[in-house]
Amino acid sequence: MQSRIVGLAPAFSLFPNLNTPHKTFTFHQILVLIVTFIAYASFHASRKPPSIVKSVLGPPSLNSSSIDNGWAPFNGTQGTKRLGELDLAFLSSYALGMYFAGHLGDRIDLRYFLVFGMMGSGILTVVFGLGYWMNVHLLWFYMSVQIVCGLFQSIGWPCVVSVVGNWCGKEKRGLIMGVWNSHTSVGNILGSVIASSVLDFGWGWSFVLPGGLVIVSGVVVFMFLVVSPHDLGFEEPGKEIEIEMSLGENVEESLRKQEAEDAVLLENVDNVDDSLFAIGFLEAWRLPGVAPYAFCLFFSKLVAYTFLYWLPYYLRHTAVAGVNLSHKTAGILSTVFDIGGVLGGISAGFISDKIKARALTSITFLALSIPALIMYRIYGSVSMFINIVLMFISGLLVNGPYALITTAVAADLGTQDSIKGNGRALATVTAIIDGTGSVGAALGPLLAGYISSRGWNSVFFMLIVSIFFAGLFLVRLAKAEISKMRSGESIASSVPQS
Repeated sequence: MQSRIVGLAPAFSLFPNLNTPHKTFTFHQILVLIVTFIAYASFHASRKPPSIVKSVLGPPSLNSSSIDNGWAPFNGTQGTKRLGELDLAFLSSYALGMYFAGHLGDRIDLRYFLVFGMMGSGILTVVFGLGYWMNVHLLWFYMSVQIVCGLFQSIGWPCVVSVVGNWCGKEKRGLIMGVWNSHTSVGNILGSVIASSVLDFGWGWSFVLPGGLVIVSGVVVFMFLVVSPHDLGFEEPGKEIEIEMSLGENVEESLRKQEAEDAVLLENVDNVDDSLFAIGFLEAWRLPGVAPYAFCLFFSKLVAYTFLYWLPYYLRHTAVAGVNLSHKTAGILSTVFDIGGVLGGISAGFISDKIKARALTSITFLALSIPALIMYRIYGSVSMFINIVLMFISGLLVNGPYALITTAVAADLGTQDSIKGNGRALATVTAIIDGTGSVGAALGPLLAGYISSRGWNSVFFMLIVSIFFAGLFLVRLAKAEISKMRSGESIASSVPQS
């Protein structure tokens, strides 16, 4: 089997006390959550610099007294469009790579694959920043770097979700993954603070430092990540409960029966190539609930990533209480949206666990985010306090369903009863959902770059329409959940069987 071939992470040889029976399952579960949290937070930290340096690279604001002249080829009259195309280069390759990454992730060792993606991402982020010192003004250089970097970055998400899905059962999965998924916002905050803090020393540093962070985090992952509980001799979460709760049998009899079944299974599995157990790409698309959530995430990520890539630029070019903010202040202020996103992801996961209805929770957050965005656009410029409060609320409501779908929902769909016995489907299902979402993520910043030339009201209108369509795809699933709640049924999964 795969885990026997590749062995444990090096830290378990260097520190024998990390092995069983010295450490419990809970200890290793927490360790995996921490290591994967660090990994994906560093990924997101390295994605943040392009949004922070937009106001430095792009054309100067007509309302600003700044003497910045931008950086060719992004400082001309078509500057915002070029910046939007740069976002598209990264995010489109990221979306395309996501489908292939998930497919490969079900077939090769996830630790090596994840480290490979982190090292490549870190190096390419640093290379982009070197353009500052090398005085590079060629569009094709920056576009090429972003395209290749997007491919490396696409490896991260299917890997970390698959690993966490291996270690965490369905019980309280929404809350656990809601807390864990705050790595997205924490990474955005960290990337914003780092990139903004060194911006005055030259925009190249805003890429070099986050790139170095990803590389260092990759070393941590290589040293400490354990892909599956089986690698340490543990049962997967929930399996032991299924054994003990077999109807009409006592525990000892159930255990003997399970051991016999496992022996036969292992005997057969050892003679079969691991890749045969990975679910097919088209088969994964046909799983109940995958397509609606995937298309919902398309529009949800369109909105979230428009904020991710354009909020600092928007704050820099929109006066707050009659004052234009500096590059550094705009970058740091934009972290309020991500701070709200942390609470949004946790609260969405907690609520969905309590009412056992993922779609209903998501559609509620989406519905509330529409008036929140309208209020932010109208009243966000009145004062700094109002701007912060409304930005926080918007981040909470926009990122709540986005976080829930990319984590708990994806894990639910990748381990549902219709594919019971095929645990290796999780990375493929995760890649399909987040890959489709990433297509929307690529489209949003591009459209914002073009539409912003007509005014920011047009951009916010685009975001509101996108949220409406995101909720529309979940209406049928939400109705099914409400029907089950009324009939008193337990909703084991957020997905009705088709």
